[in-house]
Order: sequence, then C-alpha cells, then structure tokens
Amino acid sequence: MIIVLVAGEASGDQLGAALINAIRLKEPEVRFAGIGGPLMKAEGCECWWDTGELSLMGLFEVVSHLPRLIRLRRQLIQRVLELKPDVYIGIDAPDFNLGVEKRLKAKSIPVIHYVSPTIWAWRPGRVKTITKSTDRVLCLFPFEPECYQHYPVAADYTGHPMADEIPLQVKAEPARLALDVETGGTCVALLPGSRMGELERLSPSILDAASILSKRYPGIRFLMPAATEKAGRYLNTILPAYPDVNCRIFSGRSKEVMAASDLVICASGTATLEVMLVNRPMVVCYRIAATTYQLMKWFNMLKTRFFSLPNILAGEQLVPELLQHEVTGQRIADEATRWLDQPDLIDRLRHRFDELHHILRINAAVTAGNLVLRHISGRSG
Repeated sequence: MIIVLVAGEASGDQLGAALINAIRLKEPEVRFAGIGGPLMKAEGCECWWDTGELSLMGLFEVVSHLPRLIRLRRQLIQRVLELKPDVYIGIDAPDFNLGVEKRLKAKSIPVIHYVSPTIWAWRPGRVKTITKSTDRVLCLFPFEPECYQHYPVAADYTGHPMADEIPLQVKAEPARLALDVETGGTCVALLPGSRMGELERLSPSILDAASILSKRYPGIRFLMPAATEKAGRYLNTILPAYPDVNCRIFSGRSKEVMAASDLVICASGTATLEVMLVNRPMVVCYRIAATTYQLMKWFNMLKTRFFSLPNILAGEQLVPELLQHEVTGQRIADEATRWLDQPDLIDRLRHRFDELHHILRINAAVTAGNLVLRHISGRSG
C-alpha cells in the first residue's frame, strides 16, 4: 500500500506525522511519500520536498515564488501519477493542494483533503471547487460535515488533534512555576496575534486596556508571548510607552502563558481554540485593514454569526467578541472587568468549555487513520 501526503506548513507536518503513526499501527508495511517536514520524516515518510517549499505568506511572497511553485506542482503531479498510490492526502494548504487534487482526481487517483477550508465562515462558494477536487474531506470540527451534505463528496468528522494534546485539566500553578512567575495574584495573558499586521493593529488597544486594568486592580500582572523574534522586538519597542503596566514578554511559550493566566485577551484565530481547551475566560479582538473590512461587508463575504471558535462551536456567545471600531482600550478593559469581578460567570464558562473539549477529544489521528484505510479498502473492494 502506498500513501502520498502533502503538508504545506508546520501544523500540517504535525497532522501528517500523527496520521502516519496511526495508520502504521494497523498497517505496518504502508509506504508513505510526498511533501513533509521533520516530524513526517521522523515517522518514515519519504519526503520528495520539504514543507518549507510551500510555507509562503503574503501576496508578494507568493507572486514572487509563483514560477517555482508551478514547476513544483507539475513535478509533484507527474511523480504521483507515475507512482499510482492508493490515495493522495492533501493536508490543509488548500490553495496548493486542491489544484493538485483536482488534476489527480481527473486521472482516477483517489484523493482525500485533510482539514476542511473555512467555507462556513467566508467564501462558501469554494465548496464547489472542493467537490470537484477531492473524494473525501476530513473535518476537524463537528459542524463542518453538514456544509457538504448537499454535494457529491464524503465529509467526516475526525475531532481536533489539539483537543487530544491539551489535558482536560490545566492548572495555573505549574505553568507559573515553569515561567518563573509568582504563583499568587491575578495574571492576564495578552495575545495580540502572531503576524506583524495583526500585532500592529491590536497591540496598542490591548496595552491601553492593560493600563486601565492596572489602575482598577493594583498588583495585576500581564504576560505576553511573542511568536517570532520580529514580534518580540516590536513588543519590546512599544511596551515602554506603558510604564504603569507590569508586563513580561516571553519568546513563544503561548500555551504556558495561557495556562498561567486567570484571563486571556487575544486576537481571533486558532489562539481562541487553545484558550478554550486550556479553559480560561477570554476577550476576543478582531481588527483588519479598514479597506479590507469594507470590501468584506460590501460583498457579504462573512457568512458566520460569530468569528471566535468557542462561540462558533457552542452556537452561542460564550465569550465577548470585539470587532473593528469596538476594539478600544476602554471596551476591552470593561469586558475583562466583567470576568474578573464575577467568578460565577467563569465557573459557568468553564463547564461549557469542558463540554466542548470532550466533543473535540475523540483521538483525531486514529479516527482520521481509520477513515483513510476505510476509504482505500472501499475503493479496492
């Protein structure tokens, strides 16, 4: 049995490695090949190219590398067609993988796309492209298969690997000790995002909120992880403008920072899912470039009632969401104060977060691996 996997970034490498391990437990003789990173290589995947070849962000970077990416895609398709694998699995990276999958499907190569694009949030018309490109979609969230129910493509819920990775009970004290943070008192995590544009749009308002909270709660401390060296330099540059804010900046270690905190103020995105799984109350902020926001409103591109994953998963507003002009220091501080002053609200929230954690925690890698093997056996049978 031969399985080709293509992962386009570090998170895909993690998913791919876990999937390889799960399949090997049932089928030890499977040959794995494709595009992967160090984790997939460590699991025995024969990597024709490294994941870094596809890890591009931003329009200019993609355009400048377009000739190389087109050449790589052509070579990949040719190699897969010559190998004739039992299945091709595109792991996330839809802009690259769906195009490859469409070409392979047309040549009768079985294809699976692992991680559904966010058609439930924006550009729902992409479901037609996905349907033409792949035979099956493996979905990380329980509400996603319903998006495909009226289309000729199989869609299955696998659970989320992050829910398997993060324990059901995460205590603050060990995380504070690991970070060398004093165990007593109130700590608030500030996560203004990992990309520079996001940092620059959100950090001033979040630090304004920290300044207001410092006056309301003497002795309050703030912890801020920097995802990259560049992010760390930026945060260290702007922090001196807030001398009343007792804030420590950490290089990475975002999960420990979340765990060490009583409350998290964060940018919308995957971080909100991590905070939910660590089980901490949060205030979620989302601000994009003004022109981009106007375009999204004009063309009605946003198709979801909520934009933070905890609220989307719950189907109700569990945590406050602040959008565009609502993202001000005063508004963030007021929402944070509501959590800090009402522990009964936090108790109810933690119960709901615990329920959602259990829903997502169904051993994602094993579930996905079983679906892949079932897909292969169904076609061969």
